[in-house]
Amino acid sequence: MKTTTIVAASAGTIVTGLLAYAIYFDYKRHSDAEFRRNLKRDNRRLARAVREESAAQGARQIAEIKEAVADAKAEGFPTDPDDKERFFMGQISKGEQLAAEGSSNFEAALAFYKALKVYPQPKDLIAIYDTTVPKDVLEILAEMVGQDTTLQLGSFTGGSTAGSSSGGADQHGVE
Repeated sequence: MKTTTIVAASAGTIVTGLLAYAIYFDYKRHSDAEFRRNLKRDNRRLARAVREESAAQGARQIAEIKEAVADAKAEGFPTDPDDKERFFMGQISKGEQLAAEGSSNFEAALAFYKALKVYPQPKDLIAIYDTTVPKDVLEILAEMVGQDTTLQLGSFTGGSTAGSSSGGADQHGVE
């Protein structure tokens, strides 16, 4: 026999087997109440496991964000205007590069956060971030800003400082 005939026969057998299983599964699903209950129970278990994993991952990310913000504060930020400008440009460049790669959204957000800390008008920079930074990075950055109680978003533009540490980021579309 030719190779093409063997391959075609094998493929036909596999397709026929899959089709037969699909028909059997559909028949069982329609006719067997216990089978339907088991399917529903399995789906509920899977959904619960996904929710729990998502909640655990969210809690881990919040802890990582708190630690990163604390570490950034502990490292300190430049005070000299020239050093601030160099630091700002370096962090913006690093953040843009990491965000463009898409490999490390957390590190990109941390770089943008550090740049935000030395920028004279953080609220204006957040408005710029809102239009230029990818949404995933922006969400992490909003959490970082929310964790930093020392970041004064409202005082630089004449706005109120009450509730501005997390509210300022939320009013720019970050949820």
